[in-house]
Amino acid sequence: MRWSYSCPHCESPLNPEDRVILRAEQGERRFMVGLHPQPGNYSVDLPPGEEMVPGTRWEFFCPVCDHSLVSELSEDLSELDLHSAGETHRVYFSRVAGEEATFVVSAEGMLKDYGIHTDRYLEHLVHAKYMR
Repeated sequence: MRWSYSCPHCESPLNPEDRVILRAEQGERRFMVGLHPQPGNYSVDLPPGEEMVPGTRWEFFCPVCDHSLVSELSEDLSELDLHSAGETHRVYFSRVAGEEATFVVSAEGMLKDYGIHTDRYLEHLVHAKYMR
């Protein structure tokens, strides 16, 4: 299955290859990261010598328009648009390193969650269908 991601602000494609490319920042640290496109797969490609220490919160940005991807639903979630099988969904994912929490929400409000830390965010996602 092919998952295509775009920025929810400028609609630019973010995974021209096999990784979703975002800019990550924490304080003075800034670098590009590659996220696996499959929801629930938490592998991350980092530049040599960089690490994301578990428990640290990162801000992700669109590398095209530089807009922050922090969600209005929770300060600990980022958001992207996912295009798959002719449908568009909103994807919310934890921006806390080491947390496994991803949510795919359709325009109708249907929710699919992935990861062992999803219970931390479910109350925020109850209203996700009204945010679209």
